[in-house]
Amino acid sequence: MSQAREPVIGIIGGSGLYQMDGLKDVTWKKVSSPFGEPSDELCLGTLDGTRVVFLPRHGRGHRIPPSDINFRANIDALKRCGVTDLLSLSAVGGLREELPPGTFVVVDQFIDRTFAREKSFFGTGLVAHVSMAKPVCSRLGDAVMAACEVLGVAAHRGGTYLAMEGPQFSSLSESRLYRTWGCDVIGMTNMPEAKLAREAELCYATVAMVTDFDCWHPEHDAVTVDQVVSVLLGNAGKAKGLVKQVVPVLGMQQGPCRQGCHRALDHALITAPDARDPALVEKLSVVAGRVLRS
Repeated sequence: MSQAREPVIGIIGGSGLYQMDGLKDVTWKKVSSPFGEPSDELCLGTLDGTRVVFLPRHGRGHRIPPSDINFRANIDALKRCGVTDLLSLSAVGGLREELPPGTFVVVDQFIDRTFAREKSFFGTGLVAHVSMAKPVCSRLGDAVMAACEVLGVAAHRGGTYLAMEGPQFSSLSESRLYRTWGCDVIGMTNMPEAKLAREAELCYATVAMVTDFDCWHPEHDAVTVDQVVSVLLGNAGKAKGLVKQVVPVLGMQQGPCRQGCHRALDHALITAPDARDPALVEKLSVVAGRVLRS
């Protein structure tokens, strides 16, 4: 028998998205995490009766650069607030002619080229390996695409997101290289976010909002912040409309995830129970409590 659950929809807002309009019963709450400080307080509210938790990834006012985001604290804090389904809204560069600025891409794969970030909740004293073969939840992707169609938002299903360290944009050679790898968009923030969401057994999907053509396109100048900002402000408005459309749909989906995201840790823990570090076990009480208590 399918086990019912109350969906709680988490929204991580990227560049240009520092608040979420249309929520009722709104409170901003400081959430403590054993992994440090999240990017900001979390905004809790409801939308058409569905609980929503919003977190600005860079903090309100865009204070935090990509490499300094505490991704572990962000995901841990969202789960502490009861989040079950997590939508990541992210500004990206486009690496394909057919993905011009203003396009929303519901990606299904990642290549992680970051190197200066903590990428796992687990470590010495409690080792785990989760599968990232299918790193996003297809159920969430279906809902996002349906919402984009209703709203008339140009959207593309599927694609590979290249996560770079930043904060600088790509060199021309790098941009051309990533295109030969089959990458479709490039950004600085969805890794290790997607990996940590999987470890936390959250359903996760990325809506990658194209702001520019990176620097590979021969008919476009090198990327500038002004160019990016002008497009991302337009994308932010569309993203808020997307959230209003998709959250009520996800709120009605109370059964378990058909892809099994909610059971990602079933066979992931390697360390024998009697060899586990009690301090790390306690630290992981929310992220991995389901399997640690079993």
